[in-house]
Amino acid sequence: MVTIEHWIGGEFTAGSGNRRGPVFNPATGRQQHDVVLATDADVDAAVTAARIAFETWGQASLSKRTKTLFNFRELVNARVKELAGIISDEHGKVLSDAAGEVQRGLEVIEFACGIPQLLKGDYSDQASTGVDVFSFREPLGVCAGITPFNFPAMVPMWMHPVAIACGNTFVLKPSERDPSASNYVAELWKEAGLPDGVFNVLHGDKAAVDGLLQHPDVAAVSFVGSTPIARYIHDEASKRGKRVQALGGAKNHAIILPDADLEFAAGHLTAAAFGSAGERCMAISAAVAVGGAGDALLDLVNRKAGEVVVGNGRDPSSEMGPVVTAAAKQRIEGLIDSGERAGAKVTVDGRGLRVPGFEEGFFVGPTVIDQVEPSMEVYTEEIFGPVLSVVRTDTVDAAIDLINRNPYGNGTAIFTSSGEAARRFQRGVRVGMIGINVPIPVPMAYYSFGGWKDSLFGDKHIHGPEGVSFYTRGKVVTSRWPHVSHAYDASLHFPTSS
Repeated sequence: MVTIEHWIGGEFTAGSGNRRGPVFNPATGRQQHDVVLATDADVDAAVTAARIAFETWGQASLSKRTKTLFNFRELVNARVKELAGIISDEHGKVLSDAAGEVQRGLEVIEFACGIPQLLKGDYSDQASTGVDVFSFREPLGVCAGITPFNFPAMVPMWMHPVAIACGNTFVLKPSERDPSASNYVAELWKEAGLPDGVFNVLHGDKAAVDGLLQHPDVAAVSFVGSTPIARYIHDEASKRGKRVQALGGAKNHAIILPDADLEFAAGHLTAAAFGSAGERCMAISAAVAVGGAGDALLDLVNRKAGEVVVGNGRDPSSEMGPVVTAAAKQRIEGLIDSGERAGAKVTVDGRGLRVPGFEEGFFVGPTVIDQVEPSMEVYTEEIFGPVLSVVRTDTVDAAIDLINRNPYGNGTAIFTSSGEAARRFQRGVRVGMIGINVPIPVPMAYYSFGGWKDSLFGDKHIHGPEGVSFYTRGKVVTSRWPHVSHAYDASLHFPTSS
């Protein structure tokens, strides 16, 4: 059994401790690797390597940084299939979905390749007589990323390409459930010419997270995960003076109006609810059927959910793979049970699914639950599995109010042919990312990704322009070069323009 090690200072290391964690293949249900779990000494080694590397990388020219980013982009683009296979084996998602994840990460790398344009400052000539004022942005230092299991390549790529392009060094703490993708990416960074220590991978659990939050040399922390952990990360890092962006959980709703193309809407709802086994922070987990749309929509969604091919992620015929762990499977099926006990109607049941040849795998089939009420646990909890709850409302305003009363504000969507309804929806919902006839409105890399309310802690969204702002800080210089020494008399009064 292969042991997955840390990547510190440009090389693999088993670290200083003896603790290990299991890494499963979710399709077979069997352990395939173990992963080292960091000690405090390992955390310090990774941060120290990054701090030392920052002394030179933080002063590297924009040309050098850009060249490295372009090299990295070409390598990732050439290895999409290899990276997708690694993701599928440890996460369980199908190969096409894993490749799509890498593609979205590539888009952020491509955005970061334009860092010379993105870091251009401002200049005011002759702000006062003989005085010029200009501003520029500098890197922060050592930045840390703490990332979830559901996107082991894409979510880290929302962070480290932008941070590194801005001149920072980086310590990535990926999920211990599917850690191999991060090590593979570390090797690609080295092949691209990135100096040792600029990018480090630290494997571990809460001990590693707390070590990074407490380390005095970590300047900024980026996080994506559940809301309770996001709140904890934000509080612990902020009180130590670190810059923090912590993206939390979601309960994404899609409103379907009677004037929508219901066949179109049902197809996209099915894909958005069951793609990647629902283990996406942007998955649609609640379909809000407005007025007379409910019964016809439910019939279509039931049929399409029943047609989804569930199997091993490596099988090209599979459309949906397993969930990540046995515990996740148990929790998801327990929430379905809870909804049924509370009076909701399970119209498509994915509990107890067995895939031939993979009977021990962590599979839950597509599940549709009708007549869900907002008080039910199956509605209030972030299920993070292939479960679509159908809620009924009489009007679009009631649907908007339902969304706004939910504590999460990550993503939402509306299906309609009415421009007026769509505009009322986009202005009325208190949510960070909105789709109009688009069920998973993940912004392109040149926009920033982030939610509202309990879906984001901190004031900066991730990647895009706000990512550049997060990973840099500004300086303003007021400059004067007198022609003759002592030509201008110093004054004790407050400086003004003249």
